[in-house]
Formats: sequence, C-alpha cells, structure tokens
Amino acid sequence: MQLVTRSRDLRALIAGFRREGRRIGLVPTMGNLHAGHYSLLDLARAHADVVVASVFVNPTQFGPAEDLARYPRTPEADAKGLAAHDCDVLFLPPLDEIYPCGVTGSVRVSVPDLDGILEGALRPGHFDGVATVVAKLFNLAQPDIAVFGQKDYQQLLVIQRMALDLGFPVGIFAAPIVRETNGLAMSSRNQYLSAEQREQAGAIHATLQWMRDEAGDGRQSFAAIASTARGRLEHLGFVVDYAVIRRAGDL
Repeated sequence: MQLVTRSRDLRALIAGFRREGRRIGLVPTMGNLHAGHYSLLDLARAHADVVVASVFVNPTQFGPAEDLARYPRTPEADAKGLAAHDCDVLFLPPLDEIYPCGVTGSVRVSVPDLDGILEGALRPGHFDGVATVVAKLFNLAQPDIAVFGQKDYQQLLVIQRMALDLGFPVGIFAAPIVRETNGLAMSSRNQYLSAEQREQAGAIHATLQWMRDEAGDGRQSFAAIASTARGRLEHLGFVVDYAVIRRAGDL
C-alpha cells in the first residue's frame, strides 16, 4: 500500500493508473476504522482495479458543540488495517491540503431540500461540510466509483444528489450496514458508550424493525407508528431527536 499526503502526489499516482487503463475506486473515511469501513473496501475492490481510501477528519461537518476535538484519531492503526484489507493507496492529507484557503474561507457545496431536514435540521451546516469534502475528494482522486455506507443514509442521498447535479462521472455504491450482535450499527462513535449503554442502544435497531413491519402491515398510520416508536424509546431512557417514516428515494 502506498501512503500519500499531498494532492500532487495523489494525482500523479492516479494518472499512472489511468495510463494503465485501471479502474479507480474511492472509499472516503474519517478514520478510526472498524469492520464496517473494511466492508466498504471489499465492495470497492469488487468494482475497481485500484482502491484508494482517504482518512481525513473533516472540520466543516462538525457543529460548534460537536466532538471535533475528541473525535478518535488512529492513523497508524488505520494504515495497518487498510494494508491488511488490500487497500492500494491511503490518502492521509493535512488540513491545508483539503482547505488551502482556510476552513472558514473555503468554497462550500450545498444540497438543497436534503440538507435541512432530519439530521440536517438538528446539525445545521453538517451536510454542507459533507458535500464539500466529498466533492474535493472526487476532484483529487478522480475515481470511477466511490463507496459509502448505508448507515449514514441521509448522507448517502446527499452525496448521490451532489454527484448527479455537479456532473461527477462517479458511480456511487451503497454498502450494507454492518452491525454489532445486538443490532447496533458499527460506528467509530460507539466507543463513547459504556458497556451498558452499548447494549441498550440495540433497542434503536429493534424499534426501527418494528416500525418497518408496522408500516408494511398498513393497519396504523405512519404518524401513529412514529408516535409509538418515540414513546418506546423514551420509556427506555433515550432522548429522541426523531423517529419518523420517510420515502427512501428523497426522504
């Protein structure tokens, strides 16, 4: 596996692969990698000749009160894990490589309609940061395909819409969610939870499954299902941001 930190070096590598007629797959990450991330590499490998993974903790997708400072950063372990999972290139850029004009002075990419609902309503500016950094990575890595997890489903739709609207010739592949044994989606932030909280968090997936089954049954309205789901989670001690049923194509 080759490690590069500068855009010019990444571009040179990609140009060489292009001359050889090789198909490029990109897996953008924020590091602190786990089995869920490695499943993205497996999917990329199935559709590309060269797999490029990026590790960059993107400050523009964190709000003022969010966990940017303490977000887990494990670059050495990430590099070892990626090498062990057949990654060809690790792009590990410093901040000024992604934001050469500074974070506050950077051009931003916004995806209307999708960026201000659900997670976007609770985290203003979050999806602008996501769309911006992914657009930058698409420009730098020039991939044929890119892989994103379905765990962050709204993010996946934002990226699909951004790529379509800006004309990026990149196929977006959606990777299935990898879960813990209790149904909790694997996430770097799961390490913030105590063992007891981690076990309790499995109730989120169980509730989502119940909502799906009830919606398919058709005997209750979506509003009634959502209200019951919210009540169930609150009864278990959760503070619920939202529990709603939306259309998968556009939320």
